[in-house]
Amino acid sequence: MSTLDRARCRLKAHPLALDAALAAGVLVCMVVGSFAGPNGENGVSWGVRRPDLLSLLLMTVGAAALVFRRRAPRTVLAVTGTVSLVECLTGDPRAPVAMSAVVALYTVAAATDRPTTWRLGLLTMSVLTGAAMLAGPLPWYAQENLALFAWTGMAAAGGDAVRSRRAFVHAIRERAERAERTREEEARRRVAEERLRIARDLHDVVAHHIALVNVQAGVAAHVMDKRPDQAKEALAHVREAGRSALNELRATVGLLRQSGDPEAPTEPAPGLHRLDDLVATFRNAGLLVEVARSDHGTTLPAAVDLAAYRVIQEALTNVQKHAGTRARAEVSVVRVGPNAEITVLDDGTGDDDGPLPGGGGHGLLGMRERVTALGGTLTTGPRYGGGFRVHAILPVKTRSRAPGDPA
Repeated sequence: MSTLDRARCRLKAHPLALDAALAAGVLVCMVVGSFAGPNGENGVSWGVRRPDLLSLLLMTVGAAALVFRRRAPRTVLAVTGTVSLVECLTGDPRAPVAMSAVVALYTVAAATDRPTTWRLGLLTMSVLTGAAMLAGPLPWYAQENLALFAWTGMAAAGGDAVRSRRAFVHAIRERAERAERTREEEARRRVAEERLRIARDLHDVVAHHIALVNVQAGVAAHVMDKRPDQAKEALAHVREAGRSALNELRATVGLLRQSGDPEAPTEPAPGLHRLDDLVATFRNAGLLVEVARSDHGTTLPAAVDLAAYRVIQEALTNVQKHAGTRARAEVSVVRVGPNAEITVLDDGTGDDDGPLPGGGGHGLLGMRERVTALGGTLTTGPRYGGGFRVHAILPVKTRSRAPGDPA
């Protein structure tokens, strides 16, 4: 910060001292100006002329009033206008007492609105100029009278311009601060949404694979002594499920890496193209799953494809955990107009010890958040006669248009 900036900051911190210094400067200018005689042979002549005692008193009162110009601008304008009016009527030759009224009028214009500036400015110009022309000792066309009119008008216009500039700068600063707050709020919102998305992915991956590992481990423990070959097969499925879980976790956590990191995962996000592999993992765990699809040849957006995959994954995981050992599941993927409909049904009775699918956890909540984020709807609930139903409608945004339509 430069010396001038530091001095400006100090003066702004002490406005009364600044106004006192301004009043002293105005008083000096008025006193010095009172020594100028405009009636010389060759124009303005300078001489040692002592101003009248009344003019000196009026100059002192007008300058002293300027000390309080920020606290009571209209009152100061009234005081300085009154002493200027007295000087216009009695001064001969006239002392520049009106300089204090010019400063006061500028202050009022800079501190109030434009209509008030117009009213007070016109009133001050009319009263001072009219009194000087009609009742003053000088002729009405005297240069001092025209100068009085011009200076008061410029004071009002200058104050109004300063007020307008301050309002403009304040509006720009406020808009910039609002934009900064909006950017910060948007950044926090995006961070929260990203956290929620990663949390959903982690929940889906962990819940799915841990449920499969739990089932296969139970099968292996049950048949270890009597059927070791089947136990080895179950343990192989456990190992495969663990490997798949680690791979998906690595891919999910890899989203947190910096862009350009060479270790960042490059494998595409799972989607319905991996539905057969997903269903195979549940079949290996002993769950009977039937799949019906009528969406062949349809390319879904990446977000919709991932949401459909995760909904089916979580729904089948709930069937595996809660529907019972003899449950059967049906998965259907149908394209209906602009939507893709995902339905997962089961006929389980919930004879295991676990809670019903809607009883707790974050599975159904995560599915609902995924579908809602894409503008779709999710309905879940028990079926009549037993079992559970999960139905998701996901909107598919297509880019196809008729020839001749605007892009």
